[in-house]
Amino acid sequence: MVEVVNRQRRRAVDGERWGRFAADALKKIGVGDAPGATVVFVSDRTMRGLNRRFRGRGYAADVLSFPAQQTEFEKLSGAYLGDVVISVERAAAQATEHGLEYDEEVAQLILHGLLHLCGYDHETDAGEMNRLELRLRRRLGI
Repeated sequence: MVEVVNRQRRRAVDGERWGRFAADALKKIGVGDAPGATVVFVSDRTMRGLNRRFRGRGYAADVLSFPAQQTEFEKLSGAYLGDVVISVERAAAQATEHGLEYDEEVAQLILHGLLHLCGYDHETDAGEMNRLELRLRRRLGI
């Protein structure tokens, strides 16, 4: 199950839609029996604080992923992957920059964040995550 939480007031969030999208993305990633995750929508201000606190960077990121700190037993059951946090302001700005609709950008950010929760890391994997993300975008229609 994917929970969607809205912690900002700048844009309306269709929690059911994004929850269904994230669950479908997890299935296409190949995670198995739909482990839990949370997608949280925040403002740039909140995102800047999270990025500073957890990554030591003083700017608002577009998406941050926080994998769950699970015991070995919890990992085996696939109980909970973690949280994906998205800045709605960054998403809107990037959609404009890339010539996309806002919803397309949000979908890409959710997918990117979920891949990180599944253990992929584009900074260290010689392009594996990027290639997989592009394939999954096509399969998800984004």
